[in-house]
Amino acid sequence: MLALLTNWYKERFSDPQAVTLVFILLGIALAIYFAGGLLAPLIVALILAFLLEWPVAQMLKIGINRTTAASLVLVVFIGVMLLITLGLVPSIWKQGVALITDLPTMLDKGLLTAQTYVNQYPQFVSPEQLDSMVAELKKMLDTQHLLDIGKQILGYSASLLVLMVYAILVPLLVFFFLKDKDQLIKGSKRFIPTNRELARKVWFEMDQQIFNYIRGKVIEIVIIGVVSYLFFAIMDMRYAALLGVLTGFSVLIPYVGATLVTLPIALVAFFQWGFSPEFGYLMLGYGIIQALDGNLLVPLLFSDAVDLHPVFIIAAVLIFGGLWGVWGVFFAIPLASLVKAVINAWPTPNSLSDGASVDEQSAEKS
Repeated sequence: MLALLTNWYKERFSDPQAVTLVFILLGIALAIYFAGGLLAPLIVALILAFLLEWPVAQMLKIGINRTTAASLVLVVFIGVMLLITLGLVPSIWKQGVALITDLPTMLDKGLLTAQTYVNQYPQFVSPEQLDSMVAELKKMLDTQHLLDIGKQILGYSASLLVLMVYAILVPLLVFFFLKDKDQLIKGSKRFIPTNRELARKVWFEMDQQIFNYIRGKVIEIVIIGVVSYLFFAIMDMRYAALLGVLTGFSVLIPYVGATLVTLPIALVAFFQWGFSPEFGYLMLGYGIIQALDGNLLVPLLFSDAVDLHPVFIIAAVLIFGGLWGVWGVFFAIPLASLVKAVINAWPTPNSLSDGASVDEQSAEKS
């Protein structure tokens, strides 16, 4: 057994470039896993700088220097974020509080409907079982309890210190990353082994794919969120802005997100209209939006993305989401594509032997 493992190690890690790639990937993963909280502003700034590099590069092509281009792009980006935050967040917050406040009323209406069906079909669910489920549900949906949880979450996630760090430090980091990109890259190469051709090959393969994925995902979130909000507003559905935002962000989790967000939409529609034509129209329109997203929008936006089987995508969402939370879910597909690119680029024993034979032949010719 030991000999088998030794031979496998020699075959797979005999190339110094492969060892370098492993150390680079392992170092990045360990740094993010163990120091992700401390490095969060730096990581956020790196991601934003990576996304904003494209408009900066376009300005460089028309003769604008990098410092001016970085300043203009950053100012426009901050302005757009402020408009979205000041215009959207208050409305979503109010609708979220209203939804939590209305949950007991919705529960009573649902209880009456469920009681009617239990009386009609007692062989499936007994009244005692229904009472037990309702008692547990009331504990979970207690208004004051939910409001207390919301205040705690708000207190942890929006403390003054965190807001100051992200509002001041992140824009500064993004600006310097954009302005001094070449100098920073040149300086960072001193900490990476010189034998890094395989790592460079993997990066070049993933660079454009990651950018296309993030850009496409942001566009998909905006389109699906806006279209869903407009549809909910036209239907005069309650909490239209909140549910539209949830629908937009549901595309972050492939296959699973649409299923999860369907439940609150269906429940709110049912409590508002009951089993009526309006309920049917809303669910039909929502289904059309999801169908157009999966069959038209996604192929258009991600035509250049790496083809991954749904099983690997779901596994990536579960693994990276469990490791890094929301960011892991958002970057699950790029990370899965990175794993695939590393596997494809990894030197095999055949390629090593072929390379050795080519070297021998060239030596003989010389």
